[in-house]
Amino acid sequence: MKSRGQSPLGFYMIGIAGLFLAGFFLLVLFGAQNYRNTVTGQNDNMKNRALLSYIATVVKAYDSREALKINDSEYGQVLVISDGSRFAMRIYKYQDTLMEDYAVADSPLAPENAQQIGETKRFELNKLSSDVLSVSTDAGKVLLHLRCEEDDAL
Repeated sequence: MKSRGQSPLGFYMIGIAGLFLAGFFLLVLFGAQNYRNTVTGQNDNMKNRALLSYIATVVKAYDSREALKINDSEYGQVLVISDGSRFAMRIYKYQDTLMEDYAVADSPLAPENAQQIGETKRFELNKLSSDVLSVSTDAGKVLLHLRCEEDDAL
């Protein structure tokens, strides 16, 4: 009589298939984790750039003679951007948050009625020359070339 024993080849096939399956799951797990970390870093960078980009866009949009002023207030420096009427957009830092309000240019600041732009612990404005304005926040620093070179109000 012939005895029927099991061939070790079947165990090897199951072992190799299990090894490939475990490798596939590890690859998917590490790939998903790497993708999540990449997207988180990208979103953080976009948030940082958005704050400075917003300020640069607003300044460039309203850049005209006697439209831009830097004032001091109880909250620190305030970038006052006049729209040509008696109203102005005012950007300032209040409790580690960059705020923007639109009101009569000479009225007192009202952070409770202002809109939050973003979070930053630092907001510094410096006029470097007659046509260059420097804006610094936690996200970095942006230099703005002003078209209103003859504007000495800043």
